[in-house]
Amino acid sequence: MLVNFESLPETARVWIYQANRSFSEQEVEEITAALDRFISEWTAHGSDLKAAYEIKYRRFIIIALDQSFASASGCSIDASVHFIQQLEKQYGIDLLDKMNVSYKQGIHIAYKKLEDFKKMAKDKAVSMNTIVFNNLVTNKYEYMNHWEVPASESWHSRFL
Repeated sequence: MLVNFESLPETARVWIYQANRSFSEQEVEEITAALDRFISEWTAHGSDLKAAYEIKYRRFIIIALDQSFASASGCSIDASVHFIQQLEKQYGIDLLDKMNVSYKQGIHIAYKKLEDFKKMAKDKAVSMNTIVFNNLVTNKYEYMNHWEVPASESWHSRFL
């Protein structure tokens, strides 16, 4: 069951998928329609799942699930991963590689392989004040408060 993102509790589980490039406006429209269909039909053992999504900065897909309503099962999580894999194929993008870093560079979102980010940190091209995206957050509260933070407040700080 597709609901408004804001209506989900702070405890809602979140999954964040970062793209290796920005989506075009047309892709955002198409992905939005695909997410509407997928989440409207998403179930766990035949029970509706109360879920929502956001597309942020034309680069991130955030899916949130109210587990107090119904919890995701292994099969429903597999279905969501399969859906994301279909988007990867359809749009020629990478959404599942967790070994990459996105960060703000002025008004732009930069995307680097972790190895390259580590080198940038060593070369002082990024700092503790660089705004990074902590895609390891697990619930809506963390997403709203600790997703987009200075590197000093994230796991990224170990490289600086």
